[in-house]
Amino acid sequence: MEDSGEFSVTAFFRAGILTALVVLLIDQASKLWLLLVFDIGRRGAVEVTPFFDLVLAWNTGISYGWFSDSGPAGQAVLIAIKAIAVVALAIWMAKSHTRLATLALGLIIGGAIGNAIDRLAWGAVVDFALLHVRIGGQTYNWYVFNLADCAIVAGVVALLYDSFFTLPAAKAP
Repeated sequence: MEDSGEFSVTAFFRAGILTALVVLLIDQASKLWLLLVFDIGRRGAVEVTPFFDLVLAWNTGISYGWFSDSGPAGQAVLIAIKAIAVVALAIWMAKSHTRLATLALGLIIGGAIGNAIDRLAWGAVVDFALLHVRIGGQTYNWYVFNLADCAIVAGVVALLYDSFFTLPAAKAP
């Protein structure tokens, strides 16, 4: 079914905003619960499964800790860049003509705002999920991440899927 018409674009935009709000609320609730109720900082690493631990990592940089030594001025620049990116993504979302792209952009926006709130509130992004695997006596860890990061990755994957597999006619204005 083709997604077209002014009503659909408006409905899509609302769905994208709702998606962003849900991601933001779940992300912030999970971080606050882990920090203030579960007290992950005092507990250290908590094994949840043989391949997943809860840990506390304060990420002062961007993806994978890049630019983590940028100081307060660098933090301000990162927040400004994030704000510009969120506005650009919201404009893209408002103009989107597919439900999948709109929801994907909502995931990215909600995750980006969630991590920006951390940076403003704590001076760093709160990361807590650690995936790992043990092979031949050696443990291999993935980067520590959070639910906002998961939403951003899922949104990017959905945008890629939408761009490669959605019929061009469905995207046309």
